[in-house]
Amino acid sequence: MKVRITAVRRTVYPDLIAKYENPIEHACEIKEGQQWISENGECPDGMCQSAWGSMREFVESLSKGEGNFYDGWMKNPLSAMISCNDGFRPFSFYLEAVEE
Repeated sequence: MKVRITAVRRTVYPDLIAKYENPIEHACEIKEGQQWISENGECPDGMCQSAWGSMREFVESLSKGEGNFYDGWMKNPLSAMISCNDGFRPFSFYLEAVEE
């Protein structure tokens, strides 16, 4: 089963960036609405490796038709909402099993 990964929303914490982060010009190139398709639970081309690390296990499970994470957390049992691990500007990703 294929898994569609959609970049839904980025949150930015300017106060944390100012206090803790060294200046970075291109910390994240992902855009809201951007999509990827994972086949066989593999990391799709162009996916941020840090974001992939946060979602990999969920994508692998969804690709096998598994789901219903945390006993009914999501309205669609073959989906998940996962955020990347960037503490300054986390992105939320919607993962869903699809038949394409």
